[in-house]
Amino acid sequence: MSLSASDIARIASLARLQLAPDESERMLGQINGFFNLVERMRAVDTAGVEPLAHPVATEDLSLRLRDDVASEPNQREANQRSAPAVERGLFLVPKVIE
Repeated sequence: MSLSASDIARIASLARLQLAPDESERMLGQINGFFNLVERMRAVDTAGVEPLAHPVATEDLSLRLRDDVASEPNQREANQRSAPAVERGLFLVPKVIE
């Protein structure tokens, strides 16, 4: 699939953009380049390939994640001292939806 100059003009009109002729040509090249890339990806044979749950999740690659530990002390009380209203560690705010 490729776009023409009239397609670019219509898209620009729908987006309420005024493109100069050189900008229009540049956009045409960029968008058609994107479509060419998509077509190249579609051409790859993926029959029998299992989808991944994560882009780097493979059997021989383990993710190097740091331990999930708190690095700062709990300062809830100090942070809530300036709040106008606090109850049981939660900020109280006025009701905005009835």
